[in-house]
Amino acid sequence: MKQVRPLSITGGTVVKPGGPRDATLRCADGVIVEDDAQDGDDVIDAKGKLVVPGIVDLGVFAIDKPAFHFGGITRAALMPDQSPPLDHPARVRFMAQSGKPDLWVHPLAAATQGLDGAQLAEIALMREAGARAIATGRKWIADSGVMLRLMQYAAMLDMVVVTHSEDGGIAGKAAATAGEMATRLGLPSAPKEAETLALARDIALAEMSGARVHARQVTTRAGCELVRQAKARGVSITAGVTPAHFMLSDIAMGDYRTFTRLSPPLREEDDRQAVIEAIGDGTIDVIASGHDPRGPEDKNLPFADAAPGMAGAETLLAMTLTLVREGVIDMVRAFDLLARNPARLLGVPAGSLEIGQEADIALLDPEAPWVVDSREMAAAAGNTPFDRQPVQGRVTALWKGGVAIDV
Repeated sequence: MKQVRPLSITGGTVVKPGGPRDATLRCADGVIVEDDAQDGDDVIDAKGKLVVPGIVDLGVFAIDKPAFHFGGITRAALMPDQSPPLDHPARVRFMAQSGKPDLWVHPLAAATQGLDGAQLAEIALMREAGARAIATGRKWIADSGVMLRLMQYAAMLDMVVVTHSEDGGIAGKAAATAGEMATRLGLPSAPKEAETLALARDIALAEMSGARVHARQVTTRAGCELVRQAKARGVSITAGVTPAHFMLSDIAMGDYRTFTRLSPPLREEDDRQAVIEAIGDGTIDVIASGHDPRGPEDKNLPFADAAPGMAGAETLLAMTLTLVREGVIDMVRAFDLLARNPARLLGVPAGSLEIGQEADIALLDPEAPWVVDSREMAAAAGNTPFDRQPVQGRVTALWKGGVAIDV
């Protein structure tokens, strides 16, 4: 799929790092070239909508094109937790080609063979095959010696290590965060310190090794403070979160609805507020969907037995826009979190509407109302904790490399 004719998008407000401005956006040969339309261009009238970058979703567990396109996602970083795991160059190479031409998949190399946390995988060969970063998968690597060697190797290769910040020895098979709600529901629980202990260890190893580390989900007040302090010391750490952890607290589990069974589990209200503060002050760098569609065989079970995960691609943008409407962030910062920062971590020329960047572009109506409905989602499964929630903000048109995609 190659752009045949130049495209000019007029009449919209273009969201760029320097701020939104009314302008024309022109792209040719798949890249953004200038701000003025020319004769012979295909011209799209944005009709007062926002012109925004295609979302770069950092850390999905399944490739779900219809859901991604609905949500304005043009690139997705795929976690290595596949069957079989992405611990071999051939598997990485296959996944890197799997979404083209209308979606680019950026595989994350498994940190260890079989994701078992013991032997390092062939990371350099996987990088040559198309891996854009290294990930520990759904689990934390308990062996600090293995983790240090991984970080040293990653620093040598200049690759980001994407970590799961939850000490498995403490978290065990917990389905909830220890506290009043877990006690009332009688659910197996673990203290939220499982996150802070894991983060503290990984931050210390990042300082020792000089590696770049991305904590994929930071969900507690203490975890956010650890990241904040590490950044102040100059540690190369970034942090992410999914909308569930800034939109919902553990109260949402009250009816045992397994769509709220997540990893890490939902936290208490004070932690939710701390995550919002961390997004507002720049401590958190990325908002990602954590897209993990789970069918009835995984979710129609007792709460503690259900598989964790949520279908998040379709609701990612709308939930992030709630932070804009509430004044936590502005629209430029929203797309730093959704697109620009993830693209930088992956080292891809996308995520912002600057000249020379790839023409991954969306038209956004930020006020368009709709209702999340698990029965009608485009995802492979509709396991969303936001089922039946009214939201605002929809992508009305999408381009990958300057070529239109159905949404």
